[in-house]
Amino acid sequence: CVRKLTNDLYWVGADDRRLALFENIHPIPRGVSYNSYLLLDEKAVLFDTADWSVCKQFLENVEGVLKGRKLDYLIINHVEPDHSGSLPALAQACPNATFLITVQGANELKEHYGDIFKTQIVKKGDTVSLGKRTLAFQPIPMLHWPDSMVTYCPEEQILFSSDAFGQHYCCSKLFDDETEVENMFFEAQKYFANILMPYRKLVPNTVKLVRSLPLKMICSCHGCIWRSHIDDILSRYESWGKGETVDRVLVVFDTMWGGTAAMARAMIKGIEKQGMRVKLYRYESSLKADIVSDLLTAKGILIGSPTQNSGMMPTIGGFLTYLKGLKPTGKKAAAFGTYGWAGGAEKDMEAMIKESGMELLPGYNVKWRPLPAELEAAEQYGYDFAEKVSKGE
Repeated sequence: CVRKLTNDLYWVGADDRRLALFENIHPIPRGVSYNSYLLLDEKAVLFDTADWSVCKQFLENVEGVLKGRKLDYLIINHVEPDHSGSLPALAQACPNATFLITVQGANELKEHYGDIFKTQIVKKGDTVSLGKRTLAFQPIPMLHWPDSMVTYCPEEQILFSSDAFGQHYCCSKLFDDETEVENMFFEAQKYFANILMPYRKLVPNTVKLVRSLPLKMICSCHGCIWRSHIDDILSRYESWGKGETVDRVLVVFDTMWGGTAAMARAMIKGIEKQGMRVKLYRYESSLKADIVSDLLTAKGILIGSPTQNSGMMPTIGGFLTYLKGLKPTGKKAAAFGTYGWAGGAEKDMEAMIKESGMELLPGYNVKWRPLPAELEAAEQYGYDFAEKVSKGE
């Protein structure tokens, strides 16, 4: 349903609580919202559209607010299909609308849907008058696509931020002060870690830009709207972008017959004795996004797998492939596990840890099931690893 945000600004997006994975990768247990906003002035302007799966509801919302008025402009802050999937249908319904987009976005738009749109290229500093209000455009390339930009309305002091500051979070309320804001922070961290982490060095400059603007709202394309906790989410983005960490180590493993699991439990005892916080995960793909969210602010990670067919278990291989793409640099990491008549897992894991950009430390492996003395050594290994991580050695 349509929701009124200010006298002339409406939320016309749609919620998707059926989708289990976003981009067929990230588990989204709280669902995902496709946020689109419609502002009525002398000119009517729409900010982004919605995924094709909710196109019917989205178009009904737009038509319900326009009430026969023509749509003058559509701002395309980002061409990814969850924001642009309804564009062809909208272009057909509103043939006179001009689509405002970056040059990179225009190229991507043609690749996705063909040369069927009436586009106008906007650059940094360009403005468009709506009547009583103006819009100003600021590209933020690679946060997280080359086409990405944000749009600012100075008269309303609202930033339409595309994916930045978003969360995979469906809620019956739209504003941060109407819902459990800690859920928003939790989902915002997970969103940042799993989507924006490879580009986090670009984030501080974007936050600096946002802080220079008088703001009453940040309207992202996913999740709830920030209006009472704007400084809080900007401070978190600054911290995440700078790679700031807390004294925490993650232990992530999979096991076949319990040997690697026993080593993991021994290692966390050692880490706890050293004094660092530790979080243990037996890896499942459904936990992938949560693990990476914790890794964003952790100082180190131990990754364990037994040898299977001369290599690591496929589950851990998938996890390390995922980390390779996210590039969680600034972390210390090591591999551990068990092997039988031949090894292989440790070598493969260490190669992928290096490829992920993390700093590789020596690992610990034992043959067959660990003996009591080897478990004591695993505990000491956990202690020593935590010492190195804590002291930055």
